[in-house]
Amino acid sequence: MLLNHESSQLVLIDYQEKLMPAIHQADDVYKNALILATLAKKLRVPVFGTEHVPDKIGSFIPALGAFCKATMRKTHFSACPEGLIDLLTSKAPAGNARSLPKHLQKNNQESERPSIVIAGVEAHVCLLQTALDLLNEEMEVWVVTDACGSRTDRNRDAAFDRLAGNGAELVTTEMVVFEWLESAENEHFKFALDLIK
Repeated sequence: MLLNHESSQLVLIDYQEKLMPAIHQADDVYKNALILATLAKKLRVPVFGTEHVPDKIGSFIPALGAFCKATMRKTHFSACPEGLIDLLTSKAPAGNARSLPKHLQKNNQESERPSIVIAGVEAHVCLLQTALDLLNEEMEVWVVTDACGSRTDRNRDAAFDRLAGNGAELVTTEMVVFEWLESAENEHFKFALDLIK
């Protein structure tokens, strides 16, 4: 199974000014997030951001936030209880769908872009909990490992193990880039190559 840019959405979790300096290999994590967001914009892949209690740990990094269609503030570690699912699903329930059983509501809320490409910090807290909630909602979750971080590599790696065990696809930035492009004949191939060099 390969990613397709036309069925993808990108979610960037908590790349915040006061948090990033504490993240293991923060420069690489941020650089890869910027690559993803830049190419997503070029390919018209919707990008959404989250920021966790920004008054405490700083705002979403503006250079990255500029690519986001929306950036939602949250206090829960998972972004899903505070509205991420609504942002990602493009079809609203019809009629009195809220009175339907949950499994029928999901069918009404099915997204036209079911592949959720997700990256962020901290991998073992907000990213993990958000991704697990998305999986629980039966969405396809693709975790971009080299654009994710925690304060320690042990916590980050434990998150990846748990996510893979629960059905998330673990990918890298370059995997996403080349799967979104599909071919060297893609009109944005040179643009993408310049991004990853």
